[in-house]
Amino acid sequence: MALSKETVAEIVTKFGSNEKDTGASDVQIALLTSRINQLTEHCRHFKKDKSGQRSLLILVGHRRRLLKYVQRTNLEGYRALIKELGLRK
Repeated sequence: MALSKETVAEIVTKFGSNEKDTGASDVQIALLTSRINQLTEHCRHFKKDKSGQRSLLILVGHRRRLLKYVQRTNLEGYRALIKELGLRK
């Protein structure tokens, strides 16, 4: 259920400054968002998978903390990021 290498590489090149920039907050948020979308669909299909639901909550919390950091440090980048990812805030 992990993201494929091609998907990760595509997200890193889209949100990072170069293809090796996996540590940037924007890249991490984009990767978490795609993983959250994947797990959300999984949890809709398998309603009794409690470990999947717990993993989903952990990922959402991690993304929320990263978004708070980006909002604090780079407000314009934060606004562009949530608009591009389709997050509500």
